Amino acid sequence: MTPATTAIRPTLWRNRDFVTLWSGQVVATLGARISATAMPLLVLATTGSPADAGLVGAAATVPFLVANLPAGPLVDRWNRRRILLISQVVAGLAMATVPIALWLGILTVAQLVVVAFAQGVCSVFFGLAESASLPTIVPAALLPTALAQNEARSRGAALAGGPLGGLLFGLDRALPFIADAISYAAASIALLFLRKDLQSAATAPAEPFWRATVSGLRWIWRHPLIRTAILLIAASNLVFQALILVIVVLAQRHGATAGDIGTMLGIYSGGGLIGALAAGRLHRYFTPKLVIIGVNWCWAALLPLFLLAEDPLRIGAIGAATAFIGPLWNVVIVSYTALLVPNELLGRVSSAAMTLSWGVMPIGSLGAGLVLTIAGPTGAVLVLAGIMLVTAIGATISPAVRHAQPLPG
Repeated sequence: MTPATTAIRPTLWRNRDFVTLWSGQVVATLGARISATAMPLLVLATTGSPADAGLVGAAATVPFLVANLPAGPLVDRWNRRRILLISQVVAGLAMATVPIALWLGILTVAQLVVVAFAQGVCSVFFGLAESASLPTIVPAALLPTALAQNEARSRGAALAGGPLGGLLFGLDRALPFIADAISYAAASIALLFLRKDLQSAATAPAEPFWRATVSGLRWIWRHPLIRTAILLIAASNLVFQALILVIVVLAQRHGATAGDIGTMLGIYSGGGLIGALAAGRLHRYFTPKLVIIGVNWCWAALLPLFLLAEDPLRIGAIGAATAFIGPLWNVVIVSYTALLVPNELLGRVSSAAMTLSWGVMPIGSLGAGLVLTIAGPTGAVLVLAGIMLVTAIGATISPAVRHAQPLPG
């Protein structure tokens, strides 16, 4: 291959800064998945209450509702490299308090709520800063591929993190949280080796903070497809945030151990990893219209199958099928948004999108705990399947989706 050809077709894995950022986040995401698997197990083992487990899960996602909008303008104004580093350090310190409290015998649900909330805030700032920085690191032609690799990173970490979380929790309740704290430290060190300037070349518009906070919402409102897609994502996020706790309780009702549940969640995540690897190639063959409508109908068809599963392996296999198609949805919609939004506004638009689409997650966690308490796992699955069916119908009849343009090149 000639130098000219190489210049025309850049290689993502020769991009030093992308590889540095991606590698550090592989470690951090693995640690986060380990502790996320162990957290509901710890709450259930401590209190035996699905409602308490739902409360802790909600605390981790409340920041997506309350912190995203103010975080967006700050990501566009502050030093993004510093935001990335501080987010990892603070999250690691918060997680380190869990094993310390376990050893001292003073751990409470209230502390877990605070730790989960702190991690959620850090995740908001890190996610927005990473999304806004990625277009400055990766050429536009490789942005969908980079997003697919980030999906693979997340899904691969979840694949390994589920079994590891269950295994470590079975050995010692403190081990999953020690592993997570160490992973944040490793990721923080990796960030020190980023060389590229992560700020936008353009200057963000000078406007009052309160107006900058809602400017992302205004941009989304002016683009019907993005607006509709975000509302549909919100519905699916609510469903799948609730689904994790539902299938954990469902598996426990069938006699699953902590190790069995970890394996089940690993299988679930394995489907997402395969889907993320496939999405890197498949995204160019599907229009946003086909992805948005098709993915939602696939989910609506798959969710009722959980009622037929009687062991963790089957539950995990059905979950893997739902997870397989998720990355294609994410890559198409996120690429569409990242290529349309000016980079100096990307933090604000991303924060607005996350507020709308991820802000429902606390409702999903709290709702799962409530429905599980009232109707049990069977009733919870039926409720989630019903929500997904309504979402699929909404995607199908939406004019914005039916007239969606192809992904910008």
